[in-house]
Amino acid sequence: MVTASRLPFGTVLSARLGPPAHPAQLESSPRSHVWRIELAGGPAVLKQLVAGPGADERYEREVAALRIAARASGSPVVPALLATDPAERVVVLEHLDHARPAAGWTVGYAAALARLHATAGPGDAGALPRWQGPADSDVTSFLALAEKLGVRAAPRAEEELRALVERLGRAEGTALLHGDPCPGNDLHTPDGVRFIDFEQASLGSGLMELAYLRIGFPTCWCVTRAAGPLLERAESAYRTAWHAATGRALPDTGLADACAGWLIRGDALVPRARRGAADHLARLPDEDWEWGTATARRRLVHRLGVVAALAEEQPGLRGLGGLAADLRRAALARWPGLRPVPARRP
Repeated sequence: MVTASRLPFGTVLSARLGPPAHPAQLESSPRSHVWRIELAGGPAVLKQLVAGPGADERYEREVAALRIAARASGSPVVPALLATDPAERVVVLEHLDHARPAAGWTVGYAAALARLHATAGPGDAGALPRWQGPADSDVTSFLALAEKLGVRAAPRAEEELRALVERLGRAEGTALLHGDPCPGNDLHTPDGVRFIDFEQASLGSGLMELAYLRIGFPTCWCVTRAAGPLLERAESAYRTAWHAATGRALPDTGLADACAGWLIRGDALVPRARRGAADHLARLPDEDWEWGTATARRRLVHRLGVVAALAEEQPGLRGLGGLAADLRRAALARWPGLRPVPARRP
């Protein structure tokens, strides 16, 4: 049993917040330890990032993102940051009651995501790393997968993929990107949606995370697909909230690029701990694997369908759209038992 004396709650936090009481450990990822505690002002959440490669950087990202996100006008989009202890990689946050999301939750989620994105601006350059898109190696792996499945990419498709990587690499934007805006990292409170766990936060174009709704939450254990009318409502809510918060309209182009970028990233088929360790697209012809609510092959087929449909309307992606459609047909012929990804979050 965890007692208050065993918490990573030292003199820095005690001087600021007073002594903690009634600690209860909460479920968390292997990269952190999280407790619910009682303070004089009420319940709070204490989070400590576990020591290991990259832990200091992840801590710095989380703190920087929480401070930027606290600027949101109107209702908050993150829990209040009560105190920090950098030496212990600890943050203390406001405790929030979370309710099971209602049907159509993606509409409120999308509006809150836009408001989160809008909290950062050009003046925040350097506070967080720039968002990193796919690389040429991802293109090579994707084309090799197509060939293994019996689909030969036309030269036009390869040219479009190389150009896509270049465009995403120079995509403009200083939005505060969550980095992992997954079901589970969104708290549905009586006052609206708030986001937690900003260890992968960066600055970039908000379209890269608006794309999650279409492409199926690519960095997340929980894949969901929204029906057409609901997806349109959610994307409209994002655009409306973005315009209200920034005074600027969201660009009409770029969403197809963002979805295509997630499609070709093999690392978007595995949990974070396994990313960068192998060519995961190369594994697909010989094996499938479970991750959360959908297998890797189910995720791939869903993303291929999304990109095939979007690319039809994009002059610079039509070759890729044809390749995605052909590859989806080949995948379904080879693995006919694949089911669609879930329509509901667990």
